Amino acid sequence: MSVSEIATEMPDIAQGTGSEAPRSSGSDVRRVLLVWDAPNLDMGLGAILGGRPTAAYRPRFDALGRWLLARTAELSAGTKGRVEPEATVFTNIAPGTADVVRPWVEALRNVGFAVFAKPKIDEDSDVDADMLAHIAMRAHDGGLAGIMVASADGQAFREPLEAIAAKGIPAQVLGFREHASWAVTSDTLEFVDLEDIPGVFREPLPRVSLDSLPDEGAWLQPFRPLSALLTSRPGQGVA
Repeated sequence: MSVSEIATEMPDIAQGTGSEAPRSSGSDVRRVLLVWDAPNLDMGLGAILGGRPTAAYRPRFDALGRWLLARTAELSAGTKGRVEPEATVFTNIAPGTADVVRPWVEALRNVGFAVFAKPKIDEDSDVDADMLAHIAMRAHDGGLAGIMVASADGQAFREPLEAIAAKGIPAQVLGFREHASWAVTSDTLEFVDLEDIPGVFREPLPRVSLDSLPDEGAWLQPFRPLSALLTSRPGQGVA
């Protein structure tokens, strides 16, 4: 099933991802769910930095976790029943990189994040469908008190998030304003720039956009290497 099909049929999906999802704490518990789209955010952050991030520019998940706890307390104030946070990271593991990625995954789990890892076999091995399926499952498993999806552009999540927001559930998109103009201008979704969350980045990001160009001009780095054209599908060119 494609991402668009999952988005369309989201109210009818009640199954998890390819392996056992974090267990429910009870049917009376609603969740404030954070879904972190690691591959897409890595690409977006790399585009801002013009290369792989150094330690100063890697997101701090402890700060993100504290922000989620505060958001959960805010949404649970004055409500009946239990409201709990659930922090999740979805990522791909390319062949031969398990030893490199393992310390990062273990650090995430140690902070309190559940990690869904999927082998990166080909272009179709992304985790968008897995994230959408997990969101749909949680919407049925006790319900959601709030949801936030962290993704550089987030377009794949637009329809399901708008459907959730239409039910009166607070829905947020976390990302970079340069890459998610649709969320910044949305009437139904709240956009939160990741750099505005206290402590997520140790140093200010060197951000340049078409709306804030210096008088002398600036380089805008490619989102991916030119060599990616060798493996891209026909018809993905730029007019």
